[in-house]
Amino acid sequence: MARDKPTLSPSRFTTYLACPVMYRWMHIDPRGRWYRKAKGYFAFGASLHKVLQQFHEQGGVGTVTKETLIANYESGWIEAGYESDEDSRKHMEMGREMLASYYEKQQEVATEARPVYVERMLRYDMGPFILSGRVDRVDEHPDGRLEIVDYKSGRTSVSEEEVRDDLAMSAYQLLLKRTHPERELFATIHALRSTECASASLTENELAQFEETLRLLGEEIIECDFESLLPTYKPICARCDFVQLCKRSPEYLEEWTAAQQS
Repeated sequence: MARDKPTLSPSRFTTYLACPVMYRWMHIDPRGRWYRKAKGYFAFGASLHKVLQQFHEQGGVGTVTKETLIANYESGWIEAGYESDEDSRKHMEMGREMLASYYEKQQEVATEARPVYVERMLRYDMGPFILSGRVDRVDEHPDGRLEIVDYKSGRTSVSEEEVRDDLAMSAYQLLLKRTHPERELFATIHALRSTECASASLTENELAQFEETLRLLGEEIIECDFESLLPTYKPICARCDFVQLCKRSPEYLEEWTAAQQS
């Protein structure tokens, strides 16, 4: 039955493409959970996503004041993962400024689009696995088009090409199209640090090609013998939580040592 199938998300695909060994420690081998660390940028993004969810569920600029938006943000602030109290305070202030700019941008746009989904989990049976993804927001426009909205708390800029090439945004379009096949849709990324945004849309043919590519990648993940994977040094190792686990391999430790000395 479908519920017995493995579930894969855009973040899992992205992790696997970055490093299959990291995927092992994050999702397969239970030893990995003891090495995962809270990170300030995750907490920062979660704080912003939470308050923007509330903001749009409550009616946006039509019913919520800027002062209420920021007060809700402060009361729901997530402390975990920051390097110090000062680091936490700096990020909180940065978030206040970003939300104030976001609110003003929403007033300027004055769109007639209305949110139909906010922080909604979508699922699609792709045969070997279930594709799942949580969309930040989906707006319905007066002409019937659906717009997938994704917030990026760490970005200062975004382009149409970046939206088009983003794996998660393509996956969200696939999920929404399979849920609403009769609707036209497009995807938008909001770079919260600058209020800049960009949109793109995959054609039916592009969406079909993406679906087949994702299916093949999902089958590769499902069939992967993670226990036999040998870690190899990559630049991302320097900021990986699981590097101590990989260092248990003599070959990897040699690569790591050489990289630190170069």
